[in-house]
Amino acid sequence: MELTHTRLLVDNYKDCFLFYRDVLGFQVSWGDENSRYADFKFNSGATLGLFERKLMAEAVGVEYSAVIERVDRTALIFQVSSVEEKYQELKDRVEFITKPTEQKGWGIKVAHFRDPDGSLIEIYENI
Repeated sequence: MELTHTRLLVDNYKDCFLFYRDVLGFQVSWGDENSRYADFKFNSGATLGLFERKLMAEAVGVEYSAVIERVDRTALIFQVSSVEEKYQELKDRVEFITKPTEQKGWGIKVAHFRDPDGSLIEIYENI
């Protein structure tokens, strides 16, 4: 098996689509703000999928509920050339949970924020 992409299952599809496309500037390879599914491609070959959670629940035959525990089960991790520069670029457009912080034990600098649906996002650089 080969991992082809990460898919976020979201309740607020349109806002999340616009966030990844317009705020973070990711390139759309399939879908739009109304399609309820979209793919974002990266130069590395990675793909981020975005899918309306209700439709995924229907596809796997489970009852949909918008009420879920707000516990992080997934984090999206993005490498950047400079956490400080990306933080400065995004700080007026996203609410950071953590400021750029060196994690010396891991050899990285990180900062964290969430998308409109609450998914945890980490940006990092090697130090």
